[in-house]
Amino acid sequence: MSNAEVLGRFVWHELLTTDTVAAAAFYPKVVPWRTAPSNMPGYTIWMAGQSQIGGLMAHTGDGGAGTPAHWLVYIGTPQVDATCARAQGLGAKVVKAAADIPNVGRFAVLTDPQGAAFAVFTPGAGPPPAATAGAGGFSWHELSTTDVAAALRFYGELFGWRKGPGHDMGTGMGVYQLFEHGGRQVGGMHAVQGPSTPPAWLSYVQVADADRTVAAAKAAGGRLLHGPMEVPGGSRVALFMDPQGGAFAVQQMPRVAAQPKAAAPAKPAAPATPAAPPKPASATKPATAAKAAAKPAKRAKKASTKKPRKSAKRKAAKKSVRKPAKRKSARKVSRRVARRSPRRASARSRGRRRRR
Repeated sequence: MSNAEVLGRFVWHELLTTDTVAAAAFYPKVVPWRTAPSNMPGYTIWMAGQSQIGGLMAHTGDGGAGTPAHWLVYIGTPQVDATCARAQGLGAKVVKAAADIPNVGRFAVLTDPQGAAFAVFTPGAGPPPAATAGAGGFSWHELSTTDVAAALRFYGELFGWRKGPGHDMGTGMGVYQLFEHGGRQVGGMHAVQGPSTPPAWLSYVQVADADRTVAAAKAAGGRLLHGPMEVPGGSRVALFMDPQGGAFAVQQMPRVAAQPKAAAPAKPAAPATPAAPPKPASATKPATAAKAAAKPAKRAKKASTKKPRKSAKRKAAKKSVRKPAKRKSARKVSRRVARRSPRRASARSRGRRRRR
């Protein structure tokens, strides 16, 4: 990523406190961080996993935050000196003039026209700090100011931030104004709650469970200021003050609802008697199949036209009631025979006469 692409990104977070040893012991008990030494005397690095996300140093009175301990946000820019000059032209004040950090980059500390402190940073020869995603990374940035509209114009001119949606927080609390960078919502602005609260930036650390973080912070000596509560979008947030008075917040991302499993289709009821699978059509020749199919139809037709057979008993009873056949007289027979064969008839009559 080039220096031009770093413009408007939150690239570093630094805790200036009155007790660095106590702070180094407190935060790892509350958020998933650890500490690591640096090349600069008196400066400790905050680590989230394998990423460097911020630093810890003793408070020297710089920053103009008005509190003994505070977190300072660093916003990227390609040219620190040019940004400072432009910020002053828009009403900002330079608290710490631009200076070089050997082998790291160049930075300066300012306050915006409403009095909130912030720093600008140009990376050195090495790659600029990368945003850390997931637990332990800084996930949101919130500005409490006396003039939301004016603050949005100032930071928009300086870093190219754009106005996002606004959410009405209720009677007397005003609008929570979101701002975007690179087409993504990265923070919000709202009016200060009460004249005793000075304008300031508040950074949110992503955690896995806001309720557990609250319990851990209380046990470690921190003070809960607000929450945990759910905000629009489904996140759960909580605001704290560490034992030295530094304000910070945590954010638990919305839980993804488990997708309901699709119901398994109901199994079809098994038939009472499993039917034998039909033979494939290729197993029987077309002519044979047609002939076989025609036989049942032919048999059915023949069976429908044929008279039902009579039983043996019924036949015997019918024979018994038949009329006896009439005997034909010899005279009639002989006459009939004579008609058929005169010669044979005469021969028969002669034979009868001889026998007599």
